[in-house]
Amino acid sequence: MGKPKMHALEDGDTLARGRQSWFGRVLYRGLWLVVYVLIKCLFRLRVEGKENLPDGPFILSAAHRSFADTPIVAVITWKRLRFMGKESLWDSRLLGTFLTVMGGFAVRRGAADRTALRAASDVLALGEPLVMFPEGTRQVGDRLDRDLVLDGPAFVAARAGVPIVPVGLGGTPSALPIGSLIPRPAKVVAIIGEPIQPPPKVAGKVPRRAIRELTEVLYRDLSDLFVEARVAAGDEAPPTD
Repeated sequence: MGKPKMHALEDGDTLARGRQSWFGRVLYRGLWLVVYVLIKCLFRLRVEGKENLPDGPFILSAAHRSFADTPIVAVITWKRLRFMGKESLWDSRLLGTFLTVMGGFAVRRGAADRTALRAASDVLALGEPLVMFPEGTRQVGDRLDRDLVLDGPAFVAARAGVPIVPVGLGGTPSALPIGSLIPRPAKVVAIIGEPIQPPPKVAGKVPRRAIRELTEVLYRDLSDLFVEARVAAGDEAPPTD
C-alpha cells in the first residue's frame, strides 16, 4: 500500500494542500471539540491572554517539555493552527489523515532547513497561524536555555512579515512526562503573551542582526511566560523579592 501523498513539501503544492474543503472544516471542528473536552477534563486546562491572539496569520511559539504540548496548544484557540511533523507520522493512513485534518503537515527528517522554513512560509501565506517550538524539540529543565532557542521562528516571522505570539505552558511535564505514553490528571495553564512584531525589511530583506534580536526578545518574553505558567500550575513556588 502506498504512502499518502500529503508530505512532499518540495513539489510546489503546499498551498493547495493547506486549503480545507467544507467537509474538512466540519471534521476539524468536531475533532477539535473532542480533543478540547478531553484536555479540559483531564488537565483542567486554563488559558489566559486569549485577547493577545491577533487576527490573520501569526507564529505561535511555546516552550516544549512534553508530547502533551502539541494537543494543548491546538485547543487554546478556535482557529485552526498548523504544525510541522516528521513524515514518518504519516506512515499510518489513519494517523496521517487525523494529523492533516488537525492542521499538521510533514517535513522530511534530514531535509534541508530551508525546505521546512519555506513550507512554513507557505502556510502563513494561506493566512493561517503556524506553531513553531523555538527549542526545536522537547527539552528538560525549569528554565529556557538561551543556547537552545533557535532562530527559526524569528526567520520565518521576519520573512513573512507576521508577529510571533509567545505562550507559556505550565504543568505539561506532569500531565505527560517524558517516557510515558499514558497522560495523567494534572493542572495545566497556558498563558498567551503579547505579539512580538517582526522587524522591517531593508531593501526587501531582513538583516541577520534583526533576526537575532527578534530571537532574543522571544527568548526573554517566553522565559517570563514559562515561569509564570509553571507558578500558576503549581509547578514552582512564586519568586520572592
